[in-house]
Amino acid sequence: MQKTKFIKVLSLTAGLVLSTNAFSENWKIAVGDGGGSAQEALGVKFSELLTEKAGDKYKTTLFVNGQLGSEQATVNDVAIGTLDMSIVAANNLAPFSPSVGLLSLPYIFENIDQAEAVINSSIEKRITDTTLKQAGVRIVAWSYSGFRMLTNSEHPVKNLGDLEDLRIRVPKSDLIIKTYQSFGGNPTPVAWSETFTALQQGVVEGQETPYAAIHSMKFGEIQKYLTETHYLFALEPLIMSESVFQEQSEDVQKAILAAGKEATEYSLAWIKDKEGSIKEELVAKYEMQIDQLEDEGEWVKKAQATVWPEFYEQVGGKDKINELLILLDRESI
Repeated sequence: MQKTKFIKVLSLTAGLVLSTNAFSENWKIAVGDGGGSAQEALGVKFSELLTEKAGDKYKTTLFVNGQLGSEQATVNDVAIGTLDMSIVAANNLAPFSPSVGLLSLPYIFENIDQAEAVINSSIEKRITDTTLKQAGVRIVAWSYSGFRMLTNSEHPVKNLGDLEDLRIRVPKSDLIIKTYQSFGGNPTPVAWSETFTALQQGVVEGQETPYAAIHSMKFGEIQKYLTETHYLFALEPLIMSESVFQEQSEDVQKAILAAGKEATEYSLAWIKDKEGSIKEELVAKYEMQIDQLEDEGEWVKKAQATVWPEFYEQVGGKDKINELLILLDRESI
């Protein structure tokens, strides 16, 4: 008799716990970049829209500056379901889903409008579907984070020759490493969380990230020279644990996807609105010198001739690249 009562009490308690979990969600979102970045802007907007569409019981907490680990580590955590969501650079998702690397090929995008065209195309849907199969994570939104700009503490970089004596911090990405090698540079992989210290201590002289990340990470405090390069437009997906997604009702799943779509649109408007003022602040606050490349055509030729062929197979073949180029009204390879 006592045993029966115990079982009933235990069952009631378990039911209350399940009920509480079912009606209250607070999902963690890992963010690699700092406060004020394009990644954070996407995360904040997605969170607002999620609560608006799914109800007050659905909330998120953002952890910026890589508090929950490196971007690649968080991809793994999301895949195995120990982390709810993460916003990562496409190149940090590519090791888990090589097809995403298509978006990181050097000079695949010439401007932000081309990036937008791809995100609103069937190519994005195919990449999302393939990523779910290959990496076990669901892409629910994209951050338009801007072109990766080159900064350094030594001297202006205006042409390929100016790179020769600079050690440039890059992420642990074969594609980006080989891209800088094709430029004749000295790419040095350093963890994002260690980048500021590595620059400060002279382990590396430069780094390359979009304007918003340069601003949010306060690189202007230790980097005087900035060169506007256009080799990689950073499209950075918000990924979600598929196990968490599948646990939700159909209505909540629709709310998540709708919030992601609107947050993506917001991200595009955000970067168009903010990037100019960020550039002005870097000059006014830190007195950074901003230069243009005098020979960017040569950068394009070297990257496409050297790097693209090496990654044809990984990104799905030349036909996938040509599909993207045709969509952008560019000459196929």
